[in-house]
Amino acid sequence: MSGTRTREPGDVFGPRTTLFADVLSVGLATAVACLPVLTAPAALSTACAVLRGAGEDRPATAGRYFALLRRRTRAGDLAAGAVALAGLLLFAADLALAGAGLPGARLFAVLAAVIGVSAALVGLRACARPESLTHWPAAVRAAAGDAVRDTGGSGLVLLAAVTAALCAWMLLPLAFLAPGPLALALTAVDVRRAQGS
Repeated sequence: MSGTRTREPGDVFGPRTTLFADVLSVGLATAVACLPVLTAPAALSTACAVLRGAGEDRPATAGRYFALLRRRTRAGDLAAGAVALAGLLLFAADLALAGAGLPGARLFAVLAAVIGVSAALVGLRACARPESLTHWPAAVRAAAGDAVRDTGGSGLVLLAAVTAALCAWMLLPLAFLAPGPLALALTAVDVRRAQGS
């Protein structure tokens, strides 16, 4: 992500174009790895780790992504996926109940939306934390603190998530590429936070 390498004679593309291609290939790999749903947090966390390595002059390729993901088959990663899926289903059920016309439904819908967005924010920031590679509870605790202390970064994370969702909604094939730029944005926000502290 530093982009310090200059174009050498004979290079067709510069380092920024190479990083863009790597981000798209990692995004496609992440989309494939997210298909079982329970693997989504581990897949996004691995994408963030691979893209963080690009700033340290390590290759950000789909091959490196899958090699790192294969080493992450642990119960904690599947538990994180189960918690994320349960939270998503609970959020959908809450919104369905609010839409049923029960008394206080508007207030309940607003409260459910605030809680859902906050949980998604902490979850996304946790995926970008290096601790998520080995210990999800520590990553979630640190991400919750980051979400409160770094409100600018939290706004950027939400903007990146909304942008990725809108791109996937407007043009379905982009859903398979959107995880790459989302992971890049999450990683950039976390690197920004780490350099600011």
